Amino acid sequence: QVQLVESGGGLVQPGGSLRLSCAASGFAISTYDMSWYRQAPGKERELVATITSGGTSTSYKDPVKGRFTISSDKAKNTMYLQMNSLKPEDTAVYYCATVARGRDYWGQGTQVTVSS
Repeated sequence: QVQLVESGGGLVQPGGSLRLSCAASGFAISTYDMSWYRQAPGKERELVATITSGGTSTSYKDPVKGRFTISSDKAKNTMYLQMNSLKPEDTAVYYCATVARGRDYWGQGTQVTVSS
């Protein structure tokens, strides 16, 4: 059974850093592209970053370019999102997601709040 579990969210001051983790089970993360999304209050869910299967390529949406880094660890079957220079507008619930065996899978989300 495919399962994604996020962790690492919390409250951080502007300019601070957090690292989110997405532990996968039921499949190998090197098999499929994986992504981070976020959803702020009152807004639609948006794509943040994607890492291709095998971790060979990454892409980022403009608001997070140069500040966020997506990566994966095949040995731990875990994907990460390193977030630096956080801004209040980064406040959202962050989700990891993948399309595996023709189906969408999402984690439960982890809250990130950037506030002084």
